[in-house]
Amino acid sequence: MNDSNNPIGNIFVSYRAIATVACQSALSSYGVVGLAAKNLAEGLVQVLVKDPTLGVDVRFDEKHIKIDLYIIVEYGTRIKEVANTVSENVRYQVEKTFGLPVSEVNVHVRGLRISNID
Repeated sequence: MNDSNNPIGNIFVSYRAIATVACQSALSSYGVVGLAAKNLAEGLVQVLVKDPTLGVDVRFDEKHIKIDLYIIVEYGTRIKEVANTVSENVRYQVEKTFGLPVSEVNVHVRGLRISNID
């Protein structure tokens, strides 16, 4: 995906590496209970193979990274605040980890989950 030259050699960063960091960052955000498949085909693949980057779509155009996240939010939380927090957390972690600018983080709320109330 991206390559960078240095005196010793080249550095290549894959889409999957960026998606993994984005996934973990989103899951650690307050109010997020999981990630959702972005379409039916991805949902069927997830049943067969556990993919750690489920619900994350990464695109790269020249110098910027664009990330789409498909999340499931805890019922009773402010959805707008959760989405904003996820967006900022993912942007910060990806930029900090890879040193590449993130131009967009689009958060798609695919559902709400009600926790067990005892």
